[in-house]
Amino acid sequence: MSEKTPQVKKTSTMVETLKEGEAMLKAENKRNKKAASKKPKAEKKPKAEKKPKAEKKPKAPKAAKEGGKKSTKSRSERAGLQFPVGRIHRFLRDGRYAERIGAGAPVYLSAVLEYLTAEVLELAGNASRDHKKQRIVPRHIQLAIRNDEELNRLLAHITIPAGGVLPNIHSILLPKKSKKGTAEASQEV
Repeated sequence: MSEKTPQVKKTSTMVETLKEGEAMLKAENKRNKKAASKKPKAEKKPKAEKKPKAEKKPKAPKAAKEGGKKSTKSRSERAGLQFPVGRIHRFLRDGRYAERIGAGAPVYLSAVLEYLTAEVLELAGNASRDHKKQRIVPRHIQLAIRNDEELNRLLAHITIPAGGVLPNIHSILLPKKSKKGTAEASQEV
């Protein structure tokens, strides 16, 4: 089980990330199909002579046999994700969104949610750094989302509590830029 998970490269748009995820799933499905088709058929071996039974040794735990390595890998580890694939699969089943849920659906959804979370957190962290703060507050999340074109479109109808609004003064309300003589004359009365 020394398969290496493919490294996820940083992409600029959500569309590219979704395409990359689809390609990874297709490659994994092809590998699984090849491995299933290459299973050797059971060959009949000639019966060997029976050996006298030796004393049974006590079995050591599996972890000790393999040098302390984990014997099982979670689906999140296999997919190279931080988000919990198993939990999302359970939510999809319990939510009754569909009668049947495929094996790739929770992996794909976990990848999308992880990408969106990382994107929002990166932009919010930049906003907090711009305001010379160590902690991300709802205001920073609001600024991050509203200043990003794609995230703003995705979350257009979402209200973030304690997020405030983007700083914006309508151009009509700004003082007009005119010659110095006329501006000073209008102020003097």
